Amino acid sequence: MEGLLFWSPAVVAVGAGIAVFRVDSMARATYALALSFVAVGLELLLLDLAYLGVVTVLMMVMEMAIMAVFMIMFMMNSAGLMPMSMVHNRRGALALSVGVFLSLAAVALLTPWPERRGTVPEDPTRSVGTGVMETKMLVMMGVGAVLFTTIVAALVLAASRSRYDVRGGRR
Repeated sequence: MEGLLFWSPAVVAVGAGIAVFRVDSMARATYALALSFVAVGLELLLLDLAYLGVVTVLMMVMEMAIMAVFMIMFMMNSAGLMPMSMVHNRRGALALSVGVFLSLAAVALLTPWPERRGTVPEDPTRSVGTGVMETKMLVMMGVGAVLFTTIVAALVLAASRSRYDVRGGRR
């Protein structure tokens, strides 16, 4: 049962990742990428990394939503459904990606991984947060607010009309 729980999202993540480059529209690629990251988030949850799993799912879903908003605002094909290719230099990209995959697989399989030393901390989430962010958490919270403000400002500036327009004209 554990194997099925682990391999199901793994297959979905890899399959959706491949679909990003196989589908013929930006919208479909966006949804495939979101599905792939959600499956990776589920894998992290299965590994008892609740904080990282939830953050991955939330961040990627929001990123894909923002990507869809900008796609609708700025692309000539606002629905993103017209056929297009997500790959340029198909042979070179394939050769490079196979080479990188084989290199990373070799490193993962041939590296002598260390054994666990010590005990699991009382609060693994706090430990991971401290290890990743150290004393910079307040700065990152500020950066998050600035990024959100930037997104709202971009949407306001990109909108040609507002809710105060009367029949398409300004008051």
